[in-house]
Amino acid sequence: MPERILWAKIRNQQLGVKFRRQHGIGRYVVDFYCPECQLVIELDGDSHYQQGAQEYDAIRDEFMRALGLRILRFTNRQVVDDFEGVVMKIYAAVNNY
Repeated sequence: MPERILWAKIRNQQLGVKFRRQHGIGRYVVDFYCPECQLVIELDGDSHYQQGAQEYDAIRDEFMRALGLRILRFTNRQVVDDFEGVVMKIYAAVNNY
């Protein structure tokens, strides 16, 4: 649900750039990706807090950074509780590349 809410706001170039949803990068699939800005957006749900998940995320983030990509991570709770704040952070990242 939070992924769908955020997608409704960032799709169709509403922030001035094109985002892709569920985009493959290497052997990973990211929640959202903007090739123009080299920006990955990840939403962390409950599964990201299970044993080993944070280590997996760290390895994955390191791989993405090695490719020159920037990563923004938000929790599902942040999207629900502070939607405008999340969108503002994405907008700032899009405009600072």
